[in-house]
Amino acid sequence: MSANIRNFCIIAHIDHGKSTLADRLLEVTGTIEKRKMREQVLDSMELERERGITIKMTPVRMVYHPDETIDPSLLTVNEKSQKSKVNSQKSDSEQSYVLNLIDTPGHIDFAYEVSRALKAVEGAVLLVDATQGVQAQTLTTLQMARDAGLVIIPAVNKIDSPLARVPETKKEIALLLCCPENEILEVSGKTGAGVAELLRVIVERVPPPLQPQTRDSGFRAMVFDFQYSNHTGVIVFVRVQNGEVKKADSLTLIAGKQGFKPIDVGVFTPEQTQKEKLSEGEIGYLVTGIKEPGIARVGDTITSAVHALPALPGFELPSPVVWASVYPESQDDFNLLRQSLDRLRLSDSSFVHEEEASGLLGRGFRCGFLGMLHMEIITERLRREFNLAIVVTTPSITYEVVTKSAAAQGFGETRAGKRADASPERALASPRREIIYSAARFPSYGEIAEVYEPWVEARIITPPEYLGPLMPLLHEHEAFLKTTENFGENRNLLILEMPLRELMRGFFDDVKSASSGFASLSYEIQELRKADVVKLELLVAEEVVPAFSRVVSRRRVETEAEAAVEKLHKILPKQLFVTKIQAVALGRIMSSRTLRAMQKDVTGHLYGGDRTRKMKLWQQQKEGKKRLKEGGKVRIPPEVFLKMVQSG
Repeated sequence: MSANIRNFCIIAHIDHGKSTLADRLLEVTGTIEKRKMREQVLDSMELERERGITIKMTPVRMVYHPDETIDPSLLTVNEKSQKSKVNSQKSDSEQSYVLNLIDTPGHIDFAYEVSRALKAVEGAVLLVDATQGVQAQTLTTLQMARDAGLVIIPAVNKIDSPLARVPETKKEIALLLCCPENEILEVSGKTGAGVAELLRVIVERVPPPLQPQTRDSGFRAMVFDFQYSNHTGVIVFVRVQNGEVKKADSLTLIAGKQGFKPIDVGVFTPEQTQKEKLSEGEIGYLVTGIKEPGIARVGDTITSAVHALPALPGFELPSPVVWASVYPESQDDFNLLRQSLDRLRLSDSSFVHEEEASGLLGRGFRCGFLGMLHMEIITERLRREFNLAIVVTTPSITYEVVTKSAAAQGFGETRAGKRADASPERALASPRREIIYSAARFPSYGEIAEVYEPWVEARIITPPEYLGPLMPLLHEHEAFLKTTENFGENRNLLILEMPLRELMRGFFDDVKSASSGFASLSYEIQELRKADVVKLELLVAEEVVPAFSRVVSRRRVETEAEAAVEKLHKILPKQLFVTKIQAVALGRIMSSRTLRAMQKDVTGHLYGGDRTRKMKLWQQQKEGKKRLKEGGKVRIPPEVFLKMVQSG
């Protein structure tokens, strides 16, 4: 009974008006009353509203009434009431449809989560901003939608803007999709223009959920997202593939290896609304009651414990790309930090953390993230939601290192072509290469035989007049240009390869600056390749500060060393003794600065008498500073760590 269901999502680059268009869809279908409407209804997090981006996937169920009645078993109590009111005003020939929209993130960091959402739907609206045109990250998500076999409905948004380039944008989309321009819809998420036509096209073009080829008696659903509640535990968002599920049915998470009985089942309207059951083709939620981190995972399959079905394809464990250490400013907050990270992991299984200790910073956690944006989101949530004052070290990527001792034993075989797996557990499983996910743990100079690092394939879309300023950036960041294509009348597509390390070194900001903000960038992780990198350490008072360690390109090590020492020399407070700041790499000191001691007039209280009295105090002060220099410790304030991280 799923012929009246249409499952779809919206594909769009960041700030192309996806959430605003979703607001208009909710208004037109009467899902939310106008008096209850607010901007970005589906963006529930404060951070999402501030940045204007979608971080968490949000499903919503709408009832669209172009024609007659719909199967009553598919409706909730509220929807039945709404339908009856509408049907009383419409003829018997009219029909209704259940539209399930999944609002997905647009940033490349969440590509895997988006791919699972695409597997939960049959169609996608390709939304392009008429003032910006097709962007690079749109290409990546569009390719995933094509690979998933989705029906693509192109639409140009923001047609009401005075800066809109509607004809040019439609030509770019037509070239991209190989479709006629008259099939591309024109909409405005702000004014609502064209939204009714978009709904009609969705119903016409997006097919209903496919019926299973074999009618198995069991239940099976895919988890495309989840959240956590203090009272009911993990709430999984699912797309039902086979059978139906009711409250208290015996179910199992296949990858999570955890059985449970749903406390409640329901759909999103957009708030969670209870329903008697979820059937094939529907999108809804299951309240699991599970309160353990790491059990629920995006892409996992839920099946009946009685009539178990095979797992759905495509599940992957999260592979962190960026690593950084997080320490509490006060060690009294260590347990609170642990609880906060565990709590965040209950609603986001894509980052990992493990305990570590530093001589200067104390106890903390080494955390792995999907990307720089993901790291910013997690650390900001720690500060806001849990009121924690934290210190975040310089982010780094994962390297695979073959030491000279391992190479001498025949463990130096190349494994190029395989994707980097950043999980620390692999360090125990593979004796051939040591997994290094912290610059502080990178082997010293002279111990390394080979180093391998992940590379990325990046795509840049830019107006042609900015190609000149962009080319020097490619050389500076060790990028290799593969191809250049014309993309529309006034756009160029650059496809290049570069180390992930260089992408993190401010490449995105440099591209935006060189193109005056008109260029867009997306990337995909590729295979491991041999790297020419060295470890750069900063010493304060001849003691290594692990939080300042970094892995840099050999050709830039002198420049990086001088910049790091100069930066630390400016922001480090003066001590009671002369303090040396040094950068060490390649087995030698690359740069050095001396921080003068804090001045104190020990003779200020004297008011005359023999000069020998002053000389005696000066000598005592000199000897005291000498003793401090030999055994004194430098206390580095948390704000110094923050400024060093911000310096890149």
